[in-house]
Amino acid sequence: MDFPTYRVCLWSGPRNVSTALMYSFRQRRDTRVVDEPLYGHYLRVTGAPHPAPEAVLAALDTDGERVVREVVLAPCDRPVLFMKHMAHHLIDLDLGFLDETVNVLLIRDPRDMLPSLAKQLPEPTLRDTGLARQVALLDDLLARGQDPPVLDARELLLDPPGVLRQLCRRIGLPFDEAMLRWPAGPKPEDGVWAPYWYESVHRSTGWQPYRPKTAPLPEHLRPLLEACRPYYERLYARALRRTTEEEQRSA
Repeated sequence: MDFPTYRVCLWSGPRNVSTALMYSFRQRRDTRVVDEPLYGHYLRVTGAPHPAPEAVLAALDTDGERVVREVVLAPCDRPVLFMKHMAHHLIDLDLGFLDETVNVLLIRDPRDMLPSLAKQLPEPTLRDTGLARQVALLDDLLARGQDPPVLDARELLLDPPGVLRQLCRRIGLPFDEAMLRWPAGPKPEDGVWAPYWYESVHRSTGWQPYRPKTAPLPEHLRPLLEACRPYYERLYARALRRTTEEEQRSA
C-alpha cells in the first residue's frame, strides 16, 4: 500500500439520509464504503428489538473492538475509506480510535425523522434516535481537539452540491460531481438489513428534493419529540447551511 488511508466515519442517526450519503461517497473513484460495521456489536450488547436481528448477528462480527481493529483501522485498497455508522452503535467501546478518523455527524429534524423511524421501530426510544449519543460524541470530539462537521438532512437535501462542497472542504477532500447521482437499486456494500430499511433509497438515482412531513405526528411520539428537541437544536446550531442563490451563482 503506497498511500495512507483517509478514514471518514459518518456518525448518524436512523432515517437521516445516511445511506444516500454512503451512496454519494461510493460514486467517488478514490473511495471505498462500508455499511454500519458496528451494528452486530450493538445488537449483541443491547439486544435491541430491530428487524431481522438474527441475520444481522450472523452477517457481522459482533466483537466491536475487533471491528475497530479489522475494519475501521484496517488497510484499504483505496485512498479514502468512508464508513457509515449509527452513533448509538458506539457502546462499550474504547473511543481512542476516533483520534485516527475524520468524524462527521449527520442529523435530521426529529419532527421529520420520528414518523419514518416508527415504521420500523413502532415504539422508538431516545436511544434509538442516536441524538443523545451524537451530542455526547460531539463533546468527546471537541475535547480531543477536533471540530467535526455537522450535516443536517434538510440543509443537505435543499442544496446537495453546496452542502457537499462545504463538507468536502471541511474534511480535506476535493468535491466530486459524481457524488450527486448514483444508479438505482441495491449496492454490493449494503448490509443484510437493507430490505427492511433501504426501499426508498434503492428507488433513487440521486439526492431527492426535501419534503417536510405534513401528516400529524402520532400522539404516542410527542413525548419523544420533546425529548429529542434540545439534542437536535444543540447539533443543528453547528450544522453546515445550504448556500444562498448568490453564493451558488458565484461558486
